Amino acid sequence: MKVEIATLFPDFFSGPLQSSILRRAQQQQLLQVNLHNIRDYTHDKHRTADDRPFGGGPGMLLKPEPVFECVEALQPEPGTPVILASPRAPLFTQRDAIELSAYNRLIFVCGHYEGIDERVQQHLCTHVYSIGSYVLTGGELATLVMLDATVRMIPGVVGKADSVSQDSFMDGLLDCPHYTRPAEYRGWPVPDVLLGGHHAEIERWRHQQKLRATRQWRPDLWQNYPVSPQDEQLLEEE
Repeated sequence: MKVEIATLFPDFFSGPLQSSILRRAQQQQLLQVNLHNIRDYTHDKHRTADDRPFGGGPGMLLKPEPVFECVEALQPEPGTPVILASPRAPLFTQRDAIELSAYNRLIFVCGHYEGIDERVQQHLCTHVYSIGSYVLTGGELATLVMLDATVRMIPGVVGKADSVSQDSFMDGLLDCPHYTRPAEYRGWPVPDVLLGGHHAEIERWRHQQKLRATRQWRPDLWQNYPVSPQDEQLLEEE
């Protein structure tokens, strides 16, 4: 996958792109990331990329001209996703990450300051997502979140496919608790079922824990999950 990132702060990405899964994906030649400085597409000696909002109000807005020209210079093919992070958008989900991972090329636009001219969202970007009900200083962090979630869905990036298939949200539920050695730490034991070696019982326990965690922590997911009679029985057990 080839990823283009249009940003005012290319250096922001230097550390994360050289760490963990994103670094590994690039080393395996499964991912190529190119950073593009939006200021390179300004036309004044001060390289001005922002201006005051029409109608007044606090802060500054990222101007449309350098953003459009930066993305257009990349000559995206028809159908290439041009992605913007915005708190005024649908929530980015695991399903979105899976869908984006099927593309050969993605373009991310990172807003900054108080926001970005609305025409960028309306006429340039094809996908707009929020990563949560809060505001960030800029779109760089949100882009990294979406990029990481998407790249790990590319076959071969994560060493074991099971590691991805058992992630939270893959089946509509949160993940279950996980434990490793030692079997007891500071008086806190690992659940007996995980030590017995009975795989069917382990899977049953894990599914029960996923149901309970989702019901408790994510009612928004829970209300859309098709609870079966077997699930109801598991939830009733102590």
